[in-house]
Amino acid sequence: MDGKKLAGEKAAAYVENGMVVGLGTGSTVYWTIMKLGERVREGLRIQGVPTSRRTEELALELGIPLLDLAEVDEIDLTIDGADESDGDLNLIKGGGGALLREKLVASVSRRFIVVADESKWVASLGKFPLPVEVVPFGWELTRRQLGKLGCDPVLRMAGNEIYVTDNGNYIIDCHFGVIKDAKSLSETLNKWPGVVENGLFVNMAERIVLGYTDGSVEERLPE
Repeated sequence: MDGKKLAGEKAAAYVENGMVVGLGTGSTVYWTIMKLGERVREGLRIQGVPTSRRTEELALELGIPLLDLAEVDEIDLTIDGADESDGDLNLIKGGGGALLREKLVASVSRRFIVVADESKWVASLGKFPLPVEVVPFGWELTRRQLGKLGCDPVLRMAGNEIYVTDNGNYIIDCHFGVIKDAKSLSETLNKWPGVVENGLFVNMAERIVLGYTDGSVEERLPE
């Protein structure tokens, strides 16, 4: 069974008529958006706030009405994926490159639900490289500073070109191995002038919906 599809579709059940819904980015929340498109065709009335151009294009194809983030003060519910989640539901996000918009949308959401397959549930964060979005100016200096934190900082590429986010920035993927204090690391990273945002989502998720290859789905709350 496809754990991503199971989790993504299960989480779509949390969406109710009249909601403003944050639409995440990635291969698991793709299935949430597909299910919401189906429900919209059946009469569900919602408005979505996309976290990436890719999600925006998909939602429009499915007929989901969209709002720009500038048009809202609060979002009822955001559903998004994660690259890793620990038992406290601290997350690493940004493998798809949309971490800044994802965090902006999640930060103004009354509820934030994560969808993932079982492989994303980990004992401690850090095996997945932590994405850090940086301004292009002086990115080499920023990369050296990141390295002083004990990680191996690697500039993200797209083929032979530097990967550029929807916001016109670069991403440096920081290989820590283990992140012992996600909150402290996040605060340290965001103090540096060259850093726009980092992919640590700390104390933001209400629950995670996990899909398993055996066809089961489990919902977990912070421990």
